[in-house]
Amino acid sequence: MAEPGPMRAQQPAAHASAALAASGALAAGAQPPALHLDRVTCTFTSGDGVAYTAMREATLTVAAGEFVSVVGPTGCGKSTLLNMAAGLLRPSSGSVSVFGAALQGVNHRAGYMFQGEALMPWRSALANVTAGLEFAGVARAQAREQGRDWLRRVGLGGFENRYPHQMSGGMRKRAMLAQTLIRDPDIILMDEPFSALDIQTRQLMENEVLDLWMARRKAVLFITHDLDEAIAMSDRVVVLSAGPDTHPIGEFVIDIPRPRDVAEVRMQPRFIELHQGIWAVLRDEVLKGYERQRKA
Repeated sequence: MAEPGPMRAQQPAAHASAALAASGALAAGAQPPALHLDRVTCTFTSGDGVAYTAMREATLTVAAGEFVSVVGPTGCGKSTLLNMAAGLLRPSSGSVSVFGAALQGVNHRAGYMFQGEALMPWRSALANVTAGLEFAGVARAQAREQGRDWLRRVGLGGFENRYPHQMSGGMRKRAMLAQTLIRDPDIILMDEPFSALDIQTRQLMENEVLDLWMARRKAVLFITHDLDEAIAMSDRVVVLSAGPDTHPIGEFVIDIPRPRDVAEVRMQPRFIELHQGIWAVLRDEVLKGYERQRKA
């Protein structure tokens, strides 16, 4: 168990030491990180030709089997970071690597669970879950067998023939989770997947995700506005600054033993201590972000 105080962001000298240590570990044959964004900058140009830098020289690493959450003010570029990790957005400078290989195009080793609805309304739950396998050329019978298995895993056994409009919000999220995991990705990218759910359904989904993650231990990069959710689920929480020119400003190891129940863990003294430490860093950025948006 670590010392009681939360871990703050490393200073530049510590970053250099960490990089040297990582190089030595790779030379010794250790597995490279599942995901490494190295000093990535992302600049957009608006329709009137004005450049806007959403992310500047941000570095983030997710080890194989590690659950990392990213929190930050609204509009700070959390989804931009995730889209660069997915290969859906190319950084203006810097690089993205996946298990040590430079990312070129879409990250085919990642599964992406979006914030909004990603189910096709004309397809049943089973047809939605198996879509990725079908597009990959898996035989229909095999895809449907795997689809039924994954629907059972996420608590939707017997609902194979329901269409999205016939399912509750929580059921649709379960179907989206199965849709993401059925192809057994090495990296799971999640963009505020439970933000639209009521608190009870949200906690059930969070526990289901943790159970599935504990069984397979894939690398997870999880974007959330909810600090409680980030602490309850993660091995590490990274705090982003307010935009523009967003970059990581804090990093905290969540040293609460697993397995965890996301509702019960919130009552632990260590959880409260971590929450206070992270919020001390995040609070000022939230206020900065709010003030900039208010003025805009």
